[in-house]
Amino acid sequence: MSTLTNIQQQTLPNGLTVVVEEMNWLPSVSFTLLFPFGSATDPVGQEGSATVLSDWIYRGAGAYTSQELSDKLDGLGVRRGGGAGKEYTTLSASLLADSFPEAIALYADVLRRPRLEPTEFEPARSLAQQELASLGDNPTQQLFETLSERYFLSSHGKSSYGTAQGLAALSAESVRKDFEARVAPKGAILSVAGGISFDKVWQLAQQCFGNWQGSGVKMPNVSIGQPHQEHITQDTSQVQIGIAYQAVEPDAPGWYENALAIGALSGGMGARLFTEVREKRGLVYSVAAVSRALRGFGYTLGYAGTTTERADETLQVLLDELRKVSRGISSAEFERSRTGLLSQLIMQGESSGSRAGAMARDLFLLGSPRAIAEVKAKVESVTLQGVNDFLQSYQPKFTVLTLGSKPLSQVALS
Repeated sequence: MSTLTNIQQQTLPNGLTVVVEEMNWLPSVSFTLLFPFGSATDPVGQEGSATVLSDWIYRGAGAYTSQELSDKLDGLGVRRGGGAGKEYTTLSASLLADSFPEAIALYADVLRRPRLEPTEFEPARSLAQQELASLGDNPTQQLFETLSERYFLSSHGKSSYGTAQGLAALSAESVRKDFEARVAPKGAILSVAGGISFDKVWQLAQQCFGNWQGSGVKMPNVSIGQPHQEHITQDTSQVQIGIAYQAVEPDAPGWYENALAIGALSGGMGARLFTEVREKRGLVYSVAAVSRALRGFGYTLGYAGTTTERADETLQVLLDELRKVSRGISSAEFERSRTGLLSQLIMQGESSGSRAGAMARDLFLLGSPRAIAEVKAKVESVTLQGVNDFLQSYQPKFTVLTLGSKPLSQVALS
């Protein structure tokens, strides 16, 4: 068993790791169950299977029908969450600490003994199809999903929303086989935070999951294509611009420097992209840049939404600002970004749900959980000079995707 301040972890013989952060001042508990499969391991031609499965398994388990299970969880005051991502799928819950033993036993039924009734399959698939269709109402997310498809050569480009064809091809039988292949304890994580002791959680984990066996599926290695510019024609008066480039992997030196640089670039209304592209030039109605992390791979996605008339200028200015940041950020930008990141950490430290989710992600991406105090100390140790030295040593190469009525002018991609 390893111990980190008030965080303890231990792994069952079957490969499921239990990590607990005791927050004894809270009457509540939150937990995240993370499994190392997602859209990147969806079977070929069945894109969206992980998303459908993450809903279907809730629709009846063990001795309970779908309605009975829902009533039981509601009766315990469980607030449910989770879903499928590229590399992992989560099931999460928040509830009073006294109800944790009964709730975790129900989740064990969901994972180990789901009914997977054929009559409940179609509602689960229909919900996934509705979520896919709703991407049309969220142009930023829709662009990011399409951009990822073009950016990755590996199956990490697959969207967790699936595809219309993939969802239509699914059947109760195919998703049941998918469950048997991918839902397993090896590499899984039970992350718990709140008013409960490690010893209590460990005892319950042994009871609920100790004799569970299975190894799941192997995640493919990440690979990306060469930088390129691509356009997809759509009948619209608006143009969506997406930019992707490789950044720092989450366990590498420079991760915190990169996080502060991204905060200076796109960390609110005072950040560089908002000020330069929207406020000063009035080119866009929306602009942002976000960091994304996979196991052993980091990347940045940029977005701008504009009109057809301003699209060429917007793309050029956006790329210019991304290049300029490699020359360094100012002291004011650095302080604003660091204050914002430290504020996020403080708020995360007050929420058991945030902590349970963060520890699960840390274990998956980094191999060990990080305490808030550890992250805070690392952020506070970063200097302006350190950020600028990092930025000057890194020259991004861009992949550009645009969606609109006509292609944009070709631009330099480095």
